[in-house]
Amino acid sequence: MSRMLARRAGAELVALAMPVVIVAVMVAFFFNPAYVALEQDRAQADAWTGFTRDEVHTVTNSVLDQIYLGPPSFDQAVGGQPVFDLRERAHLADVRTVLLGLGLVTLIAAAILAVVGAASRGAGWYWRAVRRGATALALLIVAGGVLFAFAFDAMFDLFHRVFFAGGSYTFDPRTERLVQLFPAKFWTDTSIALAVVGLVLCLVVRRLAGRRATEPPDSRPVATPGSLSSSLEDAR
Repeated sequence: MSRMLARRAGAELVALAMPVVIVAVMVAFFFNPAYVALEQDRAQADAWTGFTRDEVHTVTNSVLDQIYLGPPSFDQAVGGQPVFDLRERAHLADVRTVLLGLGLVTLIAAAILAVVGAASRGAGWYWRAVRRGATALALLIVAGGVLFAFAFDAMFDLFHRVFFAGGSYTFDPRTERLVQLFPAKFWTDTSIALAVVGLVLCLVVRRLAGRRATEPPDSRPVATPGSLSSSLEDAR
């Protein structure tokens, strides 16, 4: 009974941990200097800010460095003038806190997958739990994609309300650089790309886990003194 309960608990932990790891991979795939620079150019961040493209990329790369590595001063300047006001800096600090929190949760989730995977020796129930977690995230992505398609502004606001204090993430695109560096097109394009890549990752994980779950267990006997003696007697 206790073994069965432990297996069920392990399966539930794995099913919860797998989506966290997939989401972390999605975030890392997009929120890096290479992708951000490409999408900022597509969204014409230079036209919004009045900066050159090189200035846009220099400021943004510095912001990303401070988000991931610190220190979170966000005191970037162009032409001797600060890029962000105090509210914008506070929001960037909040973003850093959220991403660092995601990183910590991801480490815990990855540890759960590794420990339970090793303890289960890759048993079918482990891979079924992995597949279940990937399937659940895929369904959430599809549902979220439909909602974002029909009510992007409302869903974008709801997403921010989950992680940030109300009013701390609304800025004037006419005067504040943060939303000029990351215009609406940046976020619509990125949301679509995140959904597509996330769905592909989920389907790949689901397929691979499904294959592993249906593989026959390793039938090789474990060598023990007793089994070794029996084998020797049989050989005689």
